[in-house]
Amino acid sequence: MLYEHLTEAHLCFFAKNFARTVSFPNVVCLYGDLGAGKSTFCRTLIQTLLGDADHVVPSPTFTLVQEYECEKGIIYHFDLYRLQHAEDLIELNIEEALQSGLCLIEWPDRLGAFMPQCKIDIHIEKESDDLRSVRHVITK
Repeated sequence: MLYEHLTEAHLCFFAKNFARTVSFPNVVCLYGDLGAGKSTFCRTLIQTLLGDADHVVPSPTFTLVQEYECEKGIIYHFDLYRLQHAEDLIELNIEEALQSGLCLIEWPDRLGAFMPQCKIDIHIEKESDDLRSVRHVITK
């Protein structure tokens, strides 16, 4: 499914609707360049699942993972941009996270052998400074 010409508000609307339908456990891989909107999408999705639009959801760029607990289960938000070696994911309990909660993974190309076969891929591309396109694919 492809959505084009999305403003940030549209991207957030898409994330809110996605949050209402996503099941646990699940893996959502987010692809896109720096500044494409991956963190904005994750932040809105997490706030929606927590039922708190004001909840502070920092980017896990430096911590690599942030965990949140909601009614459906645990949300794991991974940002693998700074990950040096895929083996370092073992220390982050990636194997347990992939099987037990909702994993939102930015920069999933760094997962290496940990890449699950069943996942939802979301590709966010900048069309311009203000517009994005979003394509999502379910892989089973």
